[in-house]
Amino acid sequence: MKNSKVMRDVNYGMYIVSAKEDRNVGCVINTFCQITSGDNPIITISLNKDNYTNQVIQKIQKFAVSILSQEINPNVISTFGFSSSKEIDKFSDVEYKDIDNIPVLFEHTTGYVICEVEDIIDCGTHDIFIARVIDGDKVNDEKPMSYSYYHEVVKGKAPKNAPTYVEEKEETIEGVETYKCSVCGYVVEGPIPDDFVCPICGRSKEAFERV
Repeated sequence: MKNSKVMRDVNYGMYIVSAKEDRNVGCVINTFCQITSGDNPIITISLNKDNYTNQVIQKIQKFAVSILSQEINPNVISTFGFSSSKEIDKFSDVEYKDIDNIPVLFEHTTGYVICEVEDIIDCGTHDIFIARVIDGDKVNDEKPMSYSYYHEVVKGKAPKNAPTYVEEKEETIEGVETYKCSVCGYVVEGPIPDDFVCPICGRSKEAFERV
């Protein structure tokens, strides 16, 4: 492909997919698509095989998708996009409700759907989950966040596990120290203060590497 960034022009949204086994788990996705119509439509989502949320959904065969609004705190996206549910409780500092034993985000989300898995397609690095919507509701009338809005307005980065991740080569200025976050790819000119916190993923100075 001459320029893989063209895929950012496809009209994606921004969502948090969540599930629950012995603990609440969830991650950010931007690949969510309605396949059929009706009261219980078929939808698809794509999840990286390395995501712990994927493993949990494979076991319980059920998940929720929360639709993020443009008002969502970027730190919420950072928490759900650049950390693992295996290591932290991502829901500890957000407003959510248990619906059908699934944690559903209610903090600046426009709505949600609860889904039961009907099939899983192996796509190499990712799994496509084909699922039927069994419940869903609107939460508020805020504008849904698009993938382009996340990149152009929020200035967010795509996690490396995202199906739309594009590795970007950063331009550096000769004679100027430049550092890149090893977690989210955020670039900052040094020297970096000891108390610096990455504005995208919340990591400390130790996560930055010289480029």
